[in-house]
Amino acid sequence: MSKQIAETGCCPPFDPTPWDRKTIRWKDKLFLHDHVIGFLHVPLNINAVMRKNMARIEQAGALNDAPIMLSDENSLFGSEIYIAVSQPVPGADMVKLSGTFLSKVYEGSFNRIGAWVKDMDAYVKAGKNTLKKLYFFYTMCPSCAKHYGKNYVVLMAQV
Repeated sequence: MSKQIAETGCCPPFDPTPWDRKTIRWKDKLFLHDHVIGFLHVPLNINAVMRKNMARIEQAGALNDAPIMLSDENSLFGSEIYIAVSQPVPGADMVKLSGTFLSKVYEGSFNRIGAWVKDMDAYVKAGKNTLKKLYFFYTMCPSCAKHYGKNYVVLMAQV
């Protein structure tokens, strides 16, 4: 794994197995929260927001063991992002997420997200659950996805 990380110097390869069709329970899982400006769900300042926040996280020694970045695509013109951290980050907006989440892994181009959302909704309903909130876990940046040859996105439905 470390050889592959060194290849990009950025995102680690993603193993979908622990995330596909799983039930995940979090109690007060700590995240750094920020906002990304977008247009029609296309993030416009994600690189700057991520650089700023990753520098803060690294400076605070708060890197999480497993990289998790959730996006709440709650508007056509922006989204809320949540970056998992191991401890509070000074000067950052910190939030704790608690609840039960159903996760399912998808692979492919972002233009398929609409179909993935419909499929995830059916998956939630098949388990006789009610969707409270849907988060997108983008597992790596577009450059790393191209390098590794897979673009995995995990949809996480809070039920």
